[in-house]
Amino acid sequence: MADKNRYIRIIEEIFSSSYKKGAREVVFSRDDIVKYAHELGISLPKNLGDLVYSFRYRAALPESIRKKAPKGEEWIILPMGIAKYAFVATGLSNILPSPNLSVTKIPNATPGIIAKYALNDEQALLAQLRYNRLIDIFTGITCYSLQNHLRTTVPNMGQVETDELYVGIDRKGVHYVFPVQAKGGKDKLNIVQILQDFALCETKFPDLVCRPIAAQFMDAAVIVLFEFEQGENGISIASEKHYRLVPPEEMTRADLESYRQRVG
Repeated sequence: MADKNRYIRIIEEIFSSSYKKGAREVVFSRDDIVKYAHELGISLPKNLGDLVYSFRYRAALPESIRKKAPKGEEWIILPMGIAKYAFVATGLSNILPSPNLSVTKIPNATPGIIAKYALNDEQALLAQLRYNRLIDIFTGITCYSLQNHLRTTVPNMGQVETDELYVGIDRKGVHYVFPVQAKGGKDKLNIVQILQDFALCETKFPDLVCRPIAAQFMDAAVIVLFEFEQGENGISIASEKHYRLVPPEEMTRADLESYRQRVG
């Protein structure tokens, strides 16, 4: 609670010091965290980056900041280069599963030894995606895991990281790249990660079709997958599907018949 309170005081001071009425972008730097912490008499976090990370993925921005967003939009914190950030107004911030979407059962192919020793929710989720070929199923493309936890730099953003990178090929021979962001535990999926993934693809894989994916446990049994696209109005959710991994014997004739009746 103490960390949360001091983070709120620092982020409010950073925002209010630079915000101008009607602004859609408020730029600040890591040095500002140090500056305003000292001015407020607050001891600095051990990891300065944790303050920014907290308001991206764990906690909501304070109401004093949220109410200054343009109507119908929210603030997100984007990287703008080395040790530089910006509050940017956007129509899509946190990414939440649709509660009423139908669930598709998938025979669970995760090796038992992997399920037993997975260390945390994120790693368990990535393993389940891989062993059950859920990226292939979701996209309809033959996909291959290229690299885990790719960390690199892109122009005007600085360092970015994606949890897993897949490449794929379709029946026409078109090549794709699928950066995958996975969230377990209490961390939230955030549009910042997707913006970074589009920038990553543009910089490192300019000749491949970029289709960013986000994955999340909806509960202990359901995996949610999102695909995103970029258009004139920014980033939007192109597709969302829910999957439940089950023992093969739990796949019934009724399940298979209902899937045959689905459109799309």
